[in-house]
Formats: sequence, structure tokens, C-alpha cells
Amino acid sequence: MHKPSSAPPGRLARLWVACQRLLPQHALSALMYRLTRLRLGPLTTLTIRAFVAAFRVDLAAAAEPRAAAYPSFNAFFTRALHADARPLPAAGAALVCPVDGCISQCGPIRGGQLIQAKGQTFGLAALLGGDTALAARFDAGDFATLYLSPRDYHRIHMPCDGQLQRTLHVPGRLFSVNRTTAALVPGLYARNERLVCVFASAAGPLVLVLVGAIFVGGIETVWTGPITPPRGRQLQARDCGAQGPILARGAELGRFNMGSTVILLTAPGQVDWAPGLAPGVPVRCRASLGRLTGVAG
Repeated sequence: MHKPSSAPPGRLARLWVACQRLLPQHALSALMYRLTRLRLGPLTTLTIRAFVAAFRVDLAAAAEPRAAAYPSFNAFFTRALHADARPLPAAGAALVCPVDGCISQCGPIRGGQLIQAKGQTFGLAALLGGDTALAARFDAGDFATLYLSPRDYHRIHMPCDGQLQRTLHVPGRLFSVNRTTAALVPGLYARNERLVCVFASAAGPLVLVLVGAIFVGGIETVWTGPITPPRGRQLQARDCGAQGPILARGAELGRFNMGSTVILLTAPGQVDWAPGLAPGVPVRCRASLGRLTGVAG
């Protein structure tokens, strides 16, 4: 699953991307927000079962494996895992993966640029809502772009112990974030609506960027609840200072209502990455991505 391909996007892929440019992305996503919260009894159960079959969703890891137990499609899509499904590594210095999904791209941040797809980069400062001071702290650091497919678990967890310092809610478009669109839409992640979460940790600063996408009817965090919708046109910054919530490694941070992407940013020299991380590699929430330098364990 999620195997990378070097083949250029075909005509149908280009047509789909062209259609996305014309679609009322926010209106469709707002409609999806309402539809996925409808409680239609047997029809909801039938829809969930059809989705499970079509996308080969593994409900064995879910806290509630019965499709009929979910009152709405969104309740199913944002389902919790059972307590033993994603154990944390024993090493206290391990930086853990925040989501189930697949590595879209990963590597060093050089010259303020991140790799989006083969032959394409995008700007770190643009991703961070134009905050050049924040971007400077992560230039020469590393990034991992993690794509969540429809079949994946859609809650987001903390990679390490950390305290929230700041959030930036950056308005934007809602293009799809799959591999095809990433190859065809320049600056995709810096164009889509996103929530930038800045944390302080024992190993230094850490950023998680929660990227919205078409049909993502909302991003939620555990400290504020729903972030989107509603949507605005102005960047909204919130500084938490010493009052920011402290979250333990592996604790739930938030969730996507429908699928999307998380971008993890680490500062220079902050992490010794595990071998084998590369585009196309599947990853699991709370599994180790590497070791935090300067942290015991």
C-alpha cells in the first residue's frame, strides 16, 4: 500500500486537479461536515459497512469494532483505538509518529525549502503563515509529511512530551492532499487551510502542521475543540505562553474530520531519525520515528 511511483500523472489526474480549481471547495466541505453528522440509523450503518469494504478498513484495532455502534459516519471516521492497539516504545527518548498513514516526503529543510514532490519544493515561511522568525528556528532542521488515507485512523497524537506555545490558523484553499495532487499543485501545503501548532519540548521546539483538504469538514484539537468550520479569511494567531496545555508523549492532540495530512517539523540536530524512513513507507501512530538528542532514555 502507498507505494511511490515515478510515472508522470496521467490525463485523468490532470483533469481532476483542474476540476478542483473550479469547485467550490469550502462549500462542498461544509456540506460534507453536515452530511457526515447525520444520524440515519440503518442507513448510516450500511454506509459505514460499504466504506469499510471499499477501503479495507481494519476495525480490529478500534475500541468499538461494530459498524452498527456508530451513530454517525463522522463518529466512525474519528473512531478511537482500543488501549493496546498502539503501544508506546519503551525508550523515553523516542520521537513517536503522530498518526497512522504513509510518509509522503521527508528529509532536511534547506534554504527554507521543503520537498513537496519529485522536482518540487515549497517555502517553510509560507507553510507557517509567513512567520519568518518561526521559520528561521527550523531551517536546517528536518521534516516529515505524513499522509492519512481514507482507511487510516484519523486522530493525531503527540510525538513527545510538550507544552503548546502558539497556534496559527491559516486560511486557504482545500485541494486534495493525495500524491497525485501534490505532484500537480505547486505549493500545495502552503496554499491549503492549515493549523500550525508550536510546542516546546525538552529537546527543543517542535511544530505540527495540520493541513486541511477537500471534504475535510473540520480540524479539532483537545484544547479548543473544533477549529474549522467556521472559516475566515484572516490568519488567527493565539499565543499561549505559560498557560498552554502540557501534553504527554502519545496523548491525543486532535483529529481530522475526514482525511488529510500532518507535517512534522524538528529543529536542527534535534532528532536522530530511524533508518528506512522514505516516501511511500507506511507508518503507525506511536511507533518510533527516531531518537530525540539530549533526552535521557
